[in-house]
Amino acid sequence: MSSSSFRNGSGGVSRAGAMKIENYNPKYSPSSSSSSSFKSKVQQHSTASSGFRRSSSGSLGSSRDDSAVVSGRVRVAVRLRPRNAEEMVEDADFADCVELQPELKRLKLRKNNWDSDTFEFDDVLTEFASQKRVYEVVAKPVVESVLDGYNGTVMAYGQTGTGKTYTLGRLGQEDTADRGIMLRAMEDILVEASPENDLVSVSYLQLYMETIQDLLNPSNGNISIVEDPKNGDVSVPGATLVEIRDPKSFVELLQLGEAHRYAANTKLNTESSRSHAILMVHVKRSVKGRNSSLSSENGSITLTGKTLKPPIVRKSKLVIVDLAGSERIDKSGSEGHTLEEAKSINLSLSALGKCINALAENSAHVPVRDSKLTRLLRDSFGGTARTSLLITVGPSPRHRGETSSTIMFGQRAMKVENMLKIKEEFDYKSLSRKLDIQLDKLIAEHERRQKVFQDEIGRIASEAQKRVAEVEQNYADALELEKLKYEKDYMESVKKLEEQWAIKQEKHGQQKVKVGPSENGIDQRSNAESPMLSASGEVAEIKKKFQNETLSRKAAEAENDRLKSELTHWKKAEAAGNAELVKLRKMLEDQACQKAKLEDELSLLQRQLLQISSDADETSKNLDRGLNGRVPSSLDSLVPQIKNEQLRDTGDGERASMAKLFEQVGLHKILSLLEAEDADVRIHAVKVVANLAAEESNQERIVEAGGLTSLLTILKSSNDETVHRVAAGAIANLAMNELNQELIMSRGGISLLSLTATRAEDPQTLRMIAGAIANLCGNDKLQAELRAEGGIKALLGMVRCRHPDVLAQVARGIANFAKCESRASSQGTKNRKSILIEDGALPWIVLNANNEASPIRRHVELALCHLAQHEVNAKEMIGGGALWELVRISRDCSREDIRTLAHKTLKSSPSFVAELNRLRIDHG
Repeated sequence: MSSSSFRNGSGGVSRAGAMKIENYNPKYSPSSSSSSSFKSKVQQHSTASSGFRRSSSGSLGSSRDDSAVVSGRVRVAVRLRPRNAEEMVEDADFADCVELQPELKRLKLRKNNWDSDTFEFDDVLTEFASQKRVYEVVAKPVVESVLDGYNGTVMAYGQTGTGKTYTLGRLGQEDTADRGIMLRAMEDILVEASPENDLVSVSYLQLYMETIQDLLNPSNGNISIVEDPKNGDVSVPGATLVEIRDPKSFVELLQLGEAHRYAANTKLNTESSRSHAILMVHVKRSVKGRNSSLSSENGSITLTGKTLKPPIVRKSKLVIVDLAGSERIDKSGSEGHTLEEAKSINLSLSALGKCINALAENSAHVPVRDSKLTRLLRDSFGGTARTSLLITVGPSPRHRGETSSTIMFGQRAMKVENMLKIKEEFDYKSLSRKLDIQLDKLIAEHERRQKVFQDEIGRIASEAQKRVAEVEQNYADALELEKLKYEKDYMESVKKLEEQWAIKQEKHGQQKVKVGPSENGIDQRSNAESPMLSASGEVAEIKKKFQNETLSRKAAEAENDRLKSELTHWKKAEAAGNAELVKLRKMLEDQACQKAKLEDELSLLQRQLLQISSDADETSKNLDRGLNGRVPSSLDSLVPQIKNEQLRDTGDGERASMAKLFEQVGLHKILSLLEAEDADVRIHAVKVVANLAAEESNQERIVEAGGLTSLLTILKSSNDETVHRVAAGAIANLAMNELNQELIMSRGGISLLSLTATRAEDPQTLRMIAGAIANLCGNDKLQAELRAEGGIKALLGMVRCRHPDVLAQVARGIANFAKCESRASSQGTKNRKSILIEDGALPWIVLNANNEASPIRRHVELALCHLAQHEVNAKEMIGGGALWELVRISRDCSREDIRTLAHKTLKSSPSFVAELNRLRIDHG
């Protein structure tokens, strides 16, 4: 969502427009007088507490028993938007409905050429007022209050397309003089805040369809509102809170938030905001040397004989609210999901208006809980915040009703009184940090002394261990010497014993020689050797058996591992087979359910076909009798009426005749004639149904009576070109309703329209068919079915007819389809390449991006911008030449809103930026 221009579909302020004028009359500046008077009121807060209006039950904000409150009425300023290009053409012969008298702070709203109503406001800003002038009048006093410790609110209210987002959220990247209130307020806050002692943090939210969503983190949706039961403060603790140190980081956050904000294309505004944007700036400032309401309270803490006083901090909050524009459905042309968004916006604005009315009238009950918007703003109206309201109006006499409603909203808001209160508290966290630092120092000193003590103990222990080691070494040496001595004595004793034994052996041997050999001696030696041989054989046999047993065991282990592996494999195969079997069973069950469903649908269609056939036969018989002079009295005048009913030039006469015929004849009888045998009767009946379908009040009754089914049937069965044209026109009228769109799709309407388009040659017939398909293209839920049933190919196939009206409807359908795809991409529900590109629509879009016909060119330019917002389409668009058309649109498009959208799209796409940099093309 671009912040560099008015997001007004009818055209915004030009680059050389009055909004860029930076000079203003100093006598209207409130910077000195209003600020000084406000500060004097703050200093006298103790005497003003008696003016507190009433309890929280009767106000948007909750009152608190505190003497530090001052009275502050809601200040309201009005800003007039200059005429845009469309109004200059269409309202050239009409005077503005608004006349400003800034020197008297008055506004005149013209009733007619000779009468007008006069209203007074706190400030009146003409179309020549600069952004700086608007900030200093509306927001600067509130920002100064926030810096002094008060809560503040700046809010913009008005019809869609009157410049609310331009005033509040413009970033001024092209011209710094165009910076909006959000950026200027943050710059002033950062200048006054101290980086060392103060804290500035930001949350950016949107209220969309009664759901609070985080613009800084889109995944953080449906945030809850929390109310403090003690003091009634309202907060959103689930929102992302980002600390701000410099304006550059704040600009990046605003760009991120605007990219996630919901917007839609309506007749009043090409990029119409579909949600309320809420910027919350939390400011926490330390009070040093200032007068404080807490200075006399006892908040000191005694520690080790010293008295520590906790510092005092002031917590304040600045809330900047960019309300979505109020709109009338018949003027904005909202349909489908955009219509539901408009209903939600109008309901929340209506709830806010009821609360302000109750506060202005001092009602005993204020319906705060009717809407999340009023719950968020309960402190801004009737609460403790200083509030400035900017109402924006346009000069066009066509929107006088909306302008009058906006002015009355501002008049009622001026009657609301707020009771301003400074929120001061002791900064026990800061004191706790100081105490933690002192505690850390004491702990470090204790640890140092403990370390010294441990080192001394270690030294003493080391010396003792050294002395013990020396004694042990001496003892070991003495023990070793004693051991060696005993070993020597032992060896000598053994040697003596061996010598004695040798002498004895020698004597014993000599005795054996003397005796001599004998057989008994030989037998004794052989008997001694035989046991030794037997033992050796047994050992060898045991070793052999052990080796065999070892080999067998290894073979068994290998076989066991193989069997385990096979078992694991079979188990996996069995599990896979079971999973496949379960999957097949589920598929069979799904197919059985689908078959039963199809059989039920087939039987239903057969019954409907039989009923239609019987009704057609009965109607034919009645018409035959009527043509022979025997028409029943109920249908006696119907056929002549149908045949004599002609399309007239004036819309009022046609609607009157249709309404009269509708009342006299009845819808069911008219629908029964759609199947008459007489071709003229059938054609006129289709025309009557088509004219009735043009009125939204008749569409539901026509569908309930079976009119949609009859139109689809006659479109399928008839070969008459006129019937095809009028029936397609009737279906196109019915397709403006979202519920009817789904019925048309479910009953095969898109297939019938596609088939009829391939056979038709008449440009008007093709225009009606293209219009019906274009209406269906605007439904987010039907995109896949549209493609599957040939709707997109049929739409692209109708470009064979070069008639401008047909091409305009084709371009509108492509733009609607691309817008739905862009919305789905931004919401994360679609990540694939565009269906339009896949079906070959890109060459035709690029070829007609600069078409001479304005309706064709406008829709094609919008389609290109929406396609380019999805990064996955970038490669195809660069190869197909769409990038050059986007560059041309961003520079040369006659409509500033489309030019701004193209410029934003080029800057946000990394692929486009890289390609332009590669080609050295300036895209800034």
